[in-house]
Amino acid sequence: MKKHLLAFAVTALAAGSVLAQANDTLAKVKASGSITMGVRDSSGALSYTLGDGKYAGYHVELCQRIIANVEKAVGKKLEVKYVSVTSQNRIPLVQNGTVDIECGSTTNNLGRQKDVSFLDTAYVEEVRIAVKGASGITGIAQLNGKNVATTTGTTSVQLLRKHERATGVDFKEVFGKDHADSFLLLESGRADAFVMDAQILAGNIANSKSPADYKIVGEVLNVEPIGIMVRKDDPAFKKLGDDTIRELAKSGELAKLYDKWFVQPIPPKNTRVGLPASDATKAAWANPNDKPAEDYAKK
Repeated sequence: MKKHLLAFAVTALAAGSVLAQANDTLAKVKASGSITMGVRDSSGALSYTLGDGKYAGYHVELCQRIIANVEKAVGKKLEVKYVSVTSQNRIPLVQNGTVDIECGSTTNNLGRQKDVSFLDTAYVEEVRIAVKGASGITGIAQLNGKNVATTTGTTSVQLLRKHERATGVDFKEVFGKDHADSFLLLESGRADAFVMDAQILAGNIANSKSPADYKIVGEVLNVEPIGIMVRKDDPAFKKLGDDTIRELAKSGELAKLYDKWFVQPIPPKNTRVGLPASDATKAAWANPNDKPAEDYAKK
């Protein structure tokens, strides 16, 4: 009996050790010599592809700054691997360890906090409506009977349905598999409007064939903190990420990074997104926190 108990204890200890390793990102990347960054192909100026496996954007550069501090913490240079994630698979890929840090455009909310941890917010988003300028649409009231695009797996889907019920406006939802696909629905005329984070709308407009043909219109449909995701129950890695963001905010470097990606011309076309930092984003820099979207809704 004692032998069985001893064997069970050893097995439990080993399992606990494996679990600890799985949740200890710093130990994992030190042992492997590499770290994997989850990135998006078309998440506006937060994260987008330059082609040939290269990615750029505000959250991408912010993650690169965090990884530089990870290298200092583990005492070695790391190979940085990029994995393109989607709205649908981004959270599972963080949970199962395929991605160590996700640097896209994910709304931090209570539901998602059950599955992953979010670093302190460096960007607060306003959800808006993009339309063709010639459409005459100026707000959600003009969407009655229209086709409205949004991206599968995003919070904008629930937001659209909520506004549909509240306003009595009856529109048809059409879904893009990613943000570029959703914008294509608008561009091709298959959708009359595209509802999404304002910076994603602005980024896709800036990189379109005819940016002057589009407008971002109407009321702010929602205010949402957009966060960088890491695995849950890994306090050491989260602290390193939070400390990096706080240091950048305190030094003023975060504001410069924001200006670089949202105000100045950005590659590959050297177009401007033209979206100065909102008061909500500046407030997040002044008082760093990882509060979910539900806290913003209370204000």
